[in-house]
Amino acid sequence: MAKLDGLEAVLDFLKGLQPKIAAQVAKKTLSLNIDPLPSDSKQLKGYPGYYRVDSGEYRIVYRFKPEEDLVEVILVGKRNDDEVYKKLERLLK
Repeated sequence: MAKLDGLEAVLDFLKGLQPKIAAQVAKKTLSLNIDPLPSDSKQLKGYPGYYRVDSGEYRIVYRFKPEEDLVEVILVGKRNDDEVYKKLERLLK
């Protein structure tokens, strides 16, 4: 079972959501420590080791470090706009 890091970013994001949606995103995020690379995950182009999974209309971006058995959640955002990727680019620069 992988360690899960970066939950502060998820909790901050969840505060603004309806409880049912927040629970779905939280469940998907927590499931990453059991299976860091689920079948619906995709590796991000141009970002080695970074992946994304979707939970409803939200996207969870995370980094998986298999050598440390660590999943680091980077950010959560809406799927239907590119804001998630703009935020990711700003975070990693």
